[in-house]
Amino acid sequence: PESFEYCVIEVNPRVSRSSALASKATGYPIAKVAAKIALGYALDEIKNAVTGKTYASFEPALDYVVVKIPKWPFDKFAGSSRKLGTQMKATGEVMAIAESFESGIMKAVRGAEISLDTLNAKPLDDSPVRERLARMDDRRIFTIFEALKAGISVDEIFDITKIDRFFISKLKNLADFEYELECSPMSKELYIKAKKYGYTDRAIKKISGKELDFDICASYKMVDTCGAEFDAQTPYFYSTYDSFCEARSFARSGKPVIMVLGSGPIRIGQGIEFDYSSVHCVWTLKKLGYDVVIVNNNPETVSTDYDTADRLYFEPLTPEDVMNIIKVENPIGVVVAFGGQTAIKLTKFLDDNNIRILGTSAQGIDTAEDREKFDALLEKFSIKRPKGTSVLTLSEAIDVGHTLGYPVLLRPSYVIGGQNMQITHNDAEVERYMKRILAAGIENPVLVDKYMPGSEVEVDVISDGKDVLIPGIMQHIERAGVHSGDSIAVYPPYGINDKMTQKIVDCSTKLALSLGTKGLVNIQYLIYNNELYVIEVNPRASRTIPYISKVTGVPMVDIASRVMTGESLLSLGYG
Repeated sequence: PESFEYCVIEVNPRVSRSSALASKATGYPIAKVAAKIALGYALDEIKNAVTGKTYASFEPALDYVVVKIPKWPFDKFAGSSRKLGTQMKATGEVMAIAESFESGIMKAVRGAEISLDTLNAKPLDDSPVRERLARMDDRRIFTIFEALKAGISVDEIFDITKIDRFFISKLKNLADFEYELECSPMSKELYIKAKKYGYTDRAIKKISGKELDFDICASYKMVDTCGAEFDAQTPYFYSTYDSFCEARSFARSGKPVIMVLGSGPIRIGQGIEFDYSSVHCVWTLKKLGYDVVIVNNNPETVSTDYDTADRLYFEPLTPEDVMNIIKVENPIGVVVAFGGQTAIKLTKFLDDNNIRILGTSAQGIDTAEDREKFDALLEKFSIKRPKGTSVLTLSEAIDVGHTLGYPVLLRPSYVIGGQNMQITHNDAEVERYMKRILAAGIENPVLVDKYMPGSEVEVDVISDGKDVLIPGIMQHIERAGVHSGDSIAVYPPYGINDKMTQKIVDCSTKLALSLGTKGLVNIQYLIYNNELYVIEVNPRASRTIPYISKVTGVPMVDIASRVMTGESLLSLGYG
């Protein structure tokens, strides 16, 4: 940290995990160039696809800053060691492009989906801040920010952490600005400074304690690989708060625009399967004659390749960031069904702002996620589900455990990948679970269901509002309680008779049509003592879509995308 000396740790004659990040950060397609070199081309013979003028021998020059933040799974494994070291623990990463490090780190933090929109994170324990600074864990950046706000100097933090003073000083800029924001009257100049530092309106209000009388539109710049020396030909944008917006001045085709929301960082329960669905949706919509805009911030995905969509916005998937892009693009509709829970969580915000959602309506999604509404829907069709209810407090959870009889299954609503889902057998386990969940500050109720150790069955359905298509039924080998992502699934099912198969088809048809779905629905069932129970319904693409598409030969995403835009299953040959 105190010299310019360096040494080589290892050399790998292949692409690495960071190759995709470096390619997206610079706009220089490393793998593509390397493949052409392998075929015998020289660097000065390979044209740069981003500029269309320069060649691969032209070294990338950047007039922006790129920040990467890993996505760790510690929220899934409460109690596991958060210490970082030589063993990789991250499941994915987010990338942010901005005009400054300060803005980049702010953008990356809110895009990491860790329930933060600033660097103000509540400590996980009551240890003194200097003691926590010495810990090499995933919370260290937030501890440094806390220390700076507490008046600990850059030099002292450097002595403890050995993190370069440059980065600590940049974080200090943000800490100092937040103090200014708290103490100064709100002015247009202060507001613009906050936006250029990467603060959302919500964060500015929270920190300042003042209502905002100002509103400025985000502008977007293009990644061009050459420090603006040559114009970029590829529409690959990041947000700033400059006066000139390259996205607004970019030549359009005149075709109607559809926006597809990606799934953000890879994590347990929400991985590359959703990128598969997003990309196939983009390809289909382009074939249908639409201009397709994609929003995502994950450099590891095909959806963030500069040539996948007509225009790419490398931005966090948060309400303000997405709305700023909508103001530029004016899409005729937004697709949330292929972005996992990341995109689904934006549904209510979009609906409240009168943005058309293609596929399942916001009301349909709310019905599937809201316990009381969903129970009413099941009762209407005399469809069974494991007995249960929703709770908000520890005492309610224990009372329900006694009423239902242990074991019970506890899980928060509006989650994906079994996050914080647990089978509990007594009051003590319920108390430990609820204390951990409530400490995290959840906004939605906790669902408590009677645990039934039967056989799980999973169905992916496409509905056009009139007809439904069910390519197949998958049966899990493990008993219920093993998450579907960890279980072995078999297609076609190995132990379901014709009568039960027909019942699954009937229930799936009724549920998909009643939710008003125009697109995909994933339904999970439980068979216990030869009775069929619904576990949950997800009105979106699931992890199983790539799997069922490939084993059945039915292009699920292609069909669902066509249905979303108004085509019928009958016209596609599936009615």
